[in-house]
Amino acid sequence: MLSFSLFCALLVGVMLDRWLGEPRRWHPLVGFGRLAMAVEQRLNRQGGVCAGTLAVAITVLPWVLAVVLLLQLLPGWAGWGLQALGLWLVIGGRSLAEHGRAVIVPLQGGDLTDAREQVGRMVSRDTADLDSEGVARAATESVLENGADALFASLFWFALAGLPGALLHRLVNTLDAMWGYRTERFERFGKVAARLDDLLGWAPARLTAISYALCGRFAAGLRCWQQQGRACDSPNAGPVMAAGAGALGVRLGGGAPYHGGWKDKPWLGEGKVASADSIAAAITLVQRALALWLVVLLGVSL
Repeated sequence: MLSFSLFCALLVGVMLDRWLGEPRRWHPLVGFGRLAMAVEQRLNRQGGVCAGTLAVAITVLPWVLAVVLLLQLLPGWAGWGLQALGLWLVIGGRSLAEHGRAVIVPLQGGDLTDAREQVGRMVSRDTADLDSEGVARAATESVLENGADALFASLFWFALAGLPGALLHRLVNTLDAMWGYRTERFERFGKVAARLDDLLGWAPARLTAISYALCGRFAAGLRCWQQQGRACDSPNAGPVMAAGAGALGVRLGGGAPYHGGWKDKPWLGEGKVASADSIAAAITLVQRALALWLVVLLGVSL
């Protein structure tokens, strides 16, 4: 059960993220990404599942075990500080909002070229020819989905297992973002990372979906989740984005250009078309859901 002391570390980590955002230099996750790239280049010779499993173990387990060991060796106050600081480095709530606002400004100013460039930093799709609605859809979807991946899932695992749990999720999620593609190179090599990410994200995604519904248009959020969530390829992104779109009263999804070609995706949500306002509303929805999580976690800790 979540102790009050661990909740306080969680709260400090969230506040540090809100006040400071991600470190501009020497971010540990950037270094981890470079390590993962080097491991993949060495091990992914034939794209095998066994090689992918070994790569996940090599890149993830040493760091998680090191944190477990440190928490055992450090005195209580130092361990508490490590938990708080570690969570700050793991989550990315403020950076998510900053990326979203960086798209809102040029969209509202009519600078579609800059809006495309900014949203290209948030999504994997090809943004070169997106119209203003396509840019707004992509950014809104990214805010909703990454609210689950970069914030709520890490908080969920932190509440269950402290910093080792949050770190495990974040590292696996990073590997999925790098290797979890259905291409010849990664179809088999990235399978373990993708399936492990699905497993670790299953419960947090559904808690995020219900949180979005509670903090927005509740009935529409639940209805879209139930009717549309399963149509998505991702078992976790579907419920999150469908519930979020319904809660916001906006239409998301649909076909979109990716660097590998056009990809048809189901429509999610209902109501108005995406715009700069829907991006801002998604940021607000994530922030309201975060406040709800903190209240619930405080109650659990007490």
